[in-house]
Amino acid sequence: MLNAYLFYQDTCEAAFNFYAKVLGGKIEAMIRSSEAPPDMPATPGREKMIMHARMSLPDGGVLMASDVAAEHFHKPQGFSISLQVADPAEGERKFNALADGGAVTMPFAKTFWARGFGMCVDKFGIPWMVNCPAEGM
Repeated sequence: MLNAYLFYQDTCEAAFNFYAKVLGGKIEAMIRSSEAPPDMPATPGREKMIMHARMSLPDGGVLMASDVAAEHFHKPQGFSISLQVADPAEGERKFNALADGGAVTMPFAKTFWARGFGMCVDKFGIPWMVNCPAEGM
């Protein structure tokens, strides 16, 4: 099984709450730095940051993530989270929700390979592709 693991600069909790709402996911873990064992104390001022989060999605997919300190954070690039959706209307709804507050890089529309496809970067800086494949694709 392949899972995406995302890194945020102090916005992991907000991002996962957003994705749970938009994607219908279930947050199964949201472990704060303050919950680490005593021999792994949280960095002062980062006690509320997310050390590990895990969300299951209705299609069986899994997203995992954590917050990282500013000096270890790098802007996401060179990948997109690809969301496959069977119904074009549902795909467009999810695309629009993910793009809200972010940036559309390719509007959701019919293509030669999909009944609907779009690309965006969400308000947390994560790139997404939402795809509703055409028959046989």
